[in-house]
Amino acid sequence: MLLTYDAAYEKRKHCVNWLSNLISHTPDSTSPAWEEDALFLDVRTPGEYASGHVQGALNLPLDRFVQDYAGVAPDKLKQIVLYCHSGARSGQATQFLCQQNYQNVVNGGSVGLVALKTSRPIRRL
Repeated sequence: MLLTYDAAYEKRKHCVNWLSNLISHTPDSTSPAWEEDALFLDVRTPGEYASGHVQGALNLPLDRFVQDYAGVAPDKLKQIVLYCHSGARSGQATQFLCQQNYQNVVNGGSVGLVALKTSRPIRRL
């Protein structure tokens, strides 16, 4: 039997691993509440943030995330809860922070889910 390298398999495996990582960092209804002093980051655009964001959250748009994350979140041990409209962009940001060795990063999912879970109001600018 001849074994060959299957590039397509490696690509599928990477996608499955990425999806598994995303799901494991997304809260469900049974997950514990987040830390009271967690840093909440809204990774949506400034316009989306202005239209309604969780009280106390900072806006760090995904398109500026790589350039600006270290200044906003210098403590790699502090819990960081990221959210967006659906959880997709915050999932990308969560994965990036995990790759940067942040230890307590959570994909909060959507703005509504984070507001509901924290009992924080949604504020508009």
